[in-house]
Amino acid sequence: MEIKIQSADPAKRRQKPPDESKLVFGKAFSDHMFLMDWETQKSWKDARIVPYGDLSLDPAAMVLHYGQGIFEGLKAYRCRNGRIHLFRPEKNFQRMNRSARRMCMPEIDESFQVKILEALIKLDVDWIPHSMGSSLYIRPTMIASEPALGVRPASNYIYFIITGPVGAYYPEGFNPIKIFVSDEYVRAVKGGVGEAKTMANYASSLYAAEYAKKKGFTQVLWLDAIERRYVEEVGTMNIFFRLGDELVTPPLTGSILPGVTRDSVIQLAKHWKIPITERPITIDEVIDAVQSGAMKEIFGTGTAAVISPVGEISYKESSYRVRDGAVGEWSQRFYDEIVGIQYGEKEDPFGWVREIKI
Repeated sequence: MEIKIQSADPAKRRQKPPDESKLVFGKAFSDHMFLMDWETQKSWKDARIVPYGDLSLDPAAMVLHYGQGIFEGLKAYRCRNGRIHLFRPEKNFQRMNRSARRMCMPEIDESFQVKILEALIKLDVDWIPHSMGSSLYIRPTMIASEPALGVRPASNYIYFIITGPVGAYYPEGFNPIKIFVSDEYVRAVKGGVGEAKTMANYASSLYAAEYAKKKGFTQVLWLDAIERRYVEEVGTMNIFFRLGDELVTPPLTGSILPGVTRDSVIQLAKHWKIPITERPITIDEVIDAVQSGAMKEIFGTGTAAVISPVGEISYKESSYRVRDGAVGEWSQRFYDEIVGIQYGEKEDPFGWVREIKI
């Protein structure tokens, strides 16, 4: 399918943030966006890049009533030599198609999604920050646009991509965060939509997240929805535990989002001969290991923050400091390696990086 391009009027282009060192996450957006429409039996059509602007939706658009909406998150990186990199974009688009299948939404050819993304980034390449640690965040999204009431899959969809320059996801930057363990509220249940990157999962997390924030915590650590014993994931991240010299992470059993950074850490651990186990782990085992000293470190993984060391856990009104509360050895090593590959500073033995030829 041909991608039509309508460039923004130079006189009407958006103002770029003047100071890259003060970039925050998700507040600034680039000059252009991608749009494409889908109708039942007619496939995707009208692929176009246009100036960034409002969407027009009927008040009866089914996404507003029944929640058929999915999205992804990935980044473009500017290397010191001027090259522009994407990091494993095919994995994000594979996951988006899995989410689409789970939510009864149409899929999009993964290679075409990469082609779309490259065309959009080339047009807005000046929006990619120059400093290491900052990047251009990319948000592909699909919503049900058919104007109708009645619980069923929609017949019309809009797919769009917006981008914007970002700095660190957490104000702490690459410093240990404090997480609150919720044993009252849950994020997802096996058999539900927890493994899909759908909007409803994030809406359901907000109440507990706001409670944790008021208590001084950065994120919520979710437990399973049935027994409230087994660790699942953090609000915006997968979670890893270093028990002695073994790395442990909960398995993907249907209620946990399969993170791209999670998979990258697992592959790196195997490459480095670090014992890595995907198994159920209870919150009691975590707390006991922290108290005994067997827990060497805990860290979260995600596209936005890459690696987030965890310095403290709060569970049932008690707080537990992980070791000395500092950044752990493996947290630092995984962070340095992944960021180094993303920015072209380190060798890429896995072929994860995709260069965009400008």
